[in-house]
Amino acid sequence: MITLVLLALAAYAVAGPQILEQIKKAAGVVTLPKITGRHVAGAALVAAAALSWGSGSRREPTPAPPAPDVALDLRGKFAGPDAATDAQTTAALLDELASEIEWDGMQSQPLIASGVAVDELRQRARELRCRGVSLGEKHPRAREAIRAYLDQAAGTSGAPLTPETRSKWVAAYRTVARAAADAAR
Repeated sequence: MITLVLLALAAYAVAGPQILEQIKKAAGVVTLPKITGRHVAGAALVAAAALSWGSGSRREPTPAPPAPDVALDLRGKFAGPDAATDAQTTAALLDELASEIEWDGMQSQPLIASGVAVDELRQRARELRCRGVSLGEKHPRAREAIRAYLDQAAGTSGAPLTPETRSKWVAAYRTVARAAADAAR
């Protein structure tokens, strides 16, 4: 955008209000114009536009997507006509839960203070989001893989959350969310 503005300013500085006369003269006999301050300013603006365009066109290559977490691969674990939708729902639900647990930990008086509270939040959020339908019952292989991963990554303790255990829950939920999103594709 800045390049176009600089070029427009350069054209105005060079041609000024006589742009039509300049075009008519250029169509007729070509004579070399007298170089004035306006011409120098126009040339400087064209040079600035060229530099702006040249420096803005170089971009870093897009990094490759991260490799799927080998600890949890949910591809093929959601089955049936609603498999992709249910995997997307699982991904969205657990990603949001991870964000909520993380945000809650930044508060002076966290509401989610124990492993039991984390599990109750997950259950209540699932019931509300899925209107009581259990995705685990619809997709038992996904449920078992997620349960095993969460038990291994975050543990099974219902004890009060420390910053370290809260971080484990957040990371585990985000890993499950990524794996479910991969399964939905």
